[in-house]
Amino acid sequence: MDNIDLSHNPSPGDLIREALWFGAHTLAAVAVLALVVGGIALLRPDADSIGPKLLGTALAVLAPMAAGFLIARQQQNRIAAYIWISGLLVFSIVCVFVLDLPTGKGLCEKCGAIEKLWRTFFDISHGSGLMSGDGLLIGTWIPLATIGYAVGARHAMEPRRYSAATGSSRSA
Repeated sequence: MDNIDLSHNPSPGDLIREALWFGAHTLAAVAVLALVVGGIALLRPDADSIGPKLLGTALAVLAPMAAGFLIARQQQNRIAAYIWISGLLVFSIVCVFVLDLPTGKGLCEKCGAIEKLWRTFFDISHGSGLMSGDGLLIGTWIPLATIGYAVGARHAMEPRRYSAATGSSRSA
């Protein structure tokens, strides 16, 4: 809590610096996700197989979480813990896009709004066929990456209350 600036009138320079850090941390989370997706793509998994999609979903959270932890531990930049907001914005924008997509003959011909969103983003085995099948990547993994990164950053900046190695308590 000692490093938090509680001023109510930040300067324009401070606001610009925070916005740039917000963008940089968001890009870092998406870059880690791109590395994960690239690594999985190198293995050339079956596109219809559930295993690689589940592995990708887990790694979409865990890899950015580890990166967020390491980066925030080094920088001690509190903005990193708030990039989950960018993931929420991406998810919201993609949801509006999917709801505007026309349904025709295919997998989601008579889907309602909720079913359309569910099958596009969360149903791994019976997708909606919308967004050319990239709903999981764009609408789920990108938000999960930013959330994972923010959680990792938040844990990196928490004060350590107990050290298991020494058996002693420390306050922040």
